Amino acid sequence: MSRRCQLTGKKANNAFAVSHSHRRTKKLQEVNLQWKRVWWSEGNRWVKLRLSTKAIKTLEKKGLNAMAKEAGINLNKL
Repeated sequence: MSRRCQLTGKKANNAFAVSHSHRRTKKLQEVNLQWKRVWWSEGNRWVKLRLSTKAIKTLEKKGLNAMAKEAGINLNKL
């Protein structure tokens, strides 16, 4: 599985690490992903998702059904 948030689609970003002498070397800024068990009331069960921390905060505000609908995810298949 790739390192990508299942709800928002966030993934790694290419960037430069800049030294004191201003030498630039390439580095990869990874997303802060966490495994999270979320209660899905419509399906009456727990769903295990790999989410970014930003998505976890948004999930608490919007709810699982709304975010899954925006992302186009079928929660029955998870």
